[in-house]
Amino acid sequence: MPKKANRIKPRNQKTRRRKKGIPWIVHIFSHQCYVAAITGCYSCHWKVKQEKKSELGSCCCSWRELLFYPWLLTALCVSVLLLFVWVESSNEYNGFDWVVFLGIGVWFFWSIVLLSLFGILATYTSLLFVLGFLLCWEGIKLHLHWCHKILILLVILICSFFFWLLCTYWKDRWLTIGLSLQVYAPCLHLSSISVMVLLSWPVAFYLIHLEGEARIRRHQMTCYKGKRDKIYNILMNLRALQVAVGLPFFLILLCLYVMPFGNYSPCIQEKDKLGPKPSFFGHRGAPMLGPENTMMSFEKAVEHGAFGLESDVHISYDHVPFLMHDLNLRRTTNINEVLPNASLRHPSLFDWDFLSTLNAGKWFSHSRIKPFYHMKPLSEVDKEKAGNQKIPKLTDLLELAQKEKKFVIFDINVPTPKHFHRVTYVRHLVRVILDSKIEQHLIFWLPGIDRNYVRSTAPGFQHVGRLFPIERLTKENISRINVDYKRLFYNGLREYKAANININLYIVNEPWLFSLAWCSRIQSVTTDNIQVLNQINHPYFFMTPSFYMFIWILMDVVSAIFVFAIFYFHWWRESSKKEKLLKSTSIFMGKSEA
Repeated sequence: MPKKANRIKPRNQKTRRRKKGIPWIVHIFSHQCYVAAITGCYSCHWKVKQEKKSELGSCCCSWRELLFYPWLLTALCVSVLLLFVWVESSNEYNGFDWVVFLGIGVWFFWSIVLLSLFGILATYTSLLFVLGFLLCWEGIKLHLHWCHKILILLVILICSFFFWLLCTYWKDRWLTIGLSLQVYAPCLHLSSISVMVLLSWPVAFYLIHLEGEARIRRHQMTCYKGKRDKIYNILMNLRALQVAVGLPFFLILLCLYVMPFGNYSPCIQEKDKLGPKPSFFGHRGAPMLGPENTMMSFEKAVEHGAFGLESDVHISYDHVPFLMHDLNLRRTTNINEVLPNASLRHPSLFDWDFLSTLNAGKWFSHSRIKPFYHMKPLSEVDKEKAGNQKIPKLTDLLELAQKEKKFVIFDINVPTPKHFHRVTYVRHLVRVILDSKIEQHLIFWLPGIDRNYVRSTAPGFQHVGRLFPIERLTKENISRINVDYKRLFYNGLREYKAANININLYIVNEPWLFSLAWCSRIQSVTTDNIQVLNQINHPYFFMTPSFYMFIWILMDVVSAIFVFAIFYFHWWRESSKKEKLLKSTSIFMGKSEA
């Protein structure tokens, strides 16, 4: 009889056969694929070995990996902190880009480049931390690849370098962080409690699971007397894990419950104590709507309700005061096209006949890189108008201010040593202002040089001081000060407000910062972002103490109920499982003894 041909079945026929009722996605994205993915991303080993899972109570990694773990935790903390600091410093992005431009001569959104870099670093370290947690959850021993270890050390070095730069050259950034925490503290408090409620699910699962394992080990100690020491060591490790996981969780939760006792936020106050909305000084006009320090920019500021106009004054070589901020003309004019060899010369070394021919708007309207990263596109009409702007004289600004009844405040740039008005520039400027016939009370006189002469020659000028002691301000009869907004961190400048001194903060661009100034009863702010801030009709994050207390107590009670319910659910589910296991173990032990 001929032999029957053996049927050769495909090797993976069983794996290709799909069970009825099970979706196709389950066959592709199985638990094994999930474990392979997280293991591959963490240790770069993409082939999953059927290793025995680490027992509860035993270490989740080797001693070498355990020694490196603090470096990963350090990298996570410093990268997240650096990202938070830079995000909260968004009010200063334009100033940072300008400082970098002075150094390298190229205008770009360097602040956004750094924001992207810090975001990548924080995301990378957070992802490694989460992957390590998931591997521990699966009971797989940790083995971080050496490439990741090198990158983690590199992250720490990069973050340390930028922290050194911040602490050395930009110390006042930390005051901005303090101000942002004052504003966001109530929201951060409530959102942190919500995060802790979400975290209570895995924490409860892990702690109750450890408790169940501990019950089994205690039962085994009574059954296996010969292995009592080994079982006791495992039991102690389980208890240590419970303390290491549970104690920080509950301490953090308790601190969040009582955090409002130590909170201070100017935005938490009674409605009747909220001051009027601060007025606006257009910083160089409205530089997001038109080229800075041009008549178009100042006209846009007036259109959007500016209380006053802020500018910077240079004096040309032939004695004409004009408006310009920088110490050269290369950023805001086309001098690189007209006279490139003179692009770095001081503006006061040029005659007005030459300055009046330069274009002061094409850099704004026709450049790919705008001065502000969140600027809205210009209309065709505004684009054409901006492209035709010239450098204005001071008298042009004074004429607009007189017509619109707007106040004017400006900084004076000292002329170069060879300039004719090197010593007498203040007196020359006062004469030009008086000759313009502007009402004297519309001038907010900021320069502190030769103040006695200014008082005697132009008694109607309103003098503005810096952050001087109150005794000096009183002696000089100054009732208004111009202050960097970061100084608001120190008691909200309460002593100056108590002395009836009006405060103007510069430069306030972010809505949260403007809201903080409003809640702090600041009279006026200097801003680049007048078109946005003027639309704010009520301070952000404002709430009354009674409302915040109600939300606080409600959140605490509801979160405590949720956390208790989550822990009880896991305890009930684990208890039912362990009872069945203990019964089966007792029956097995009884049969073996029989």
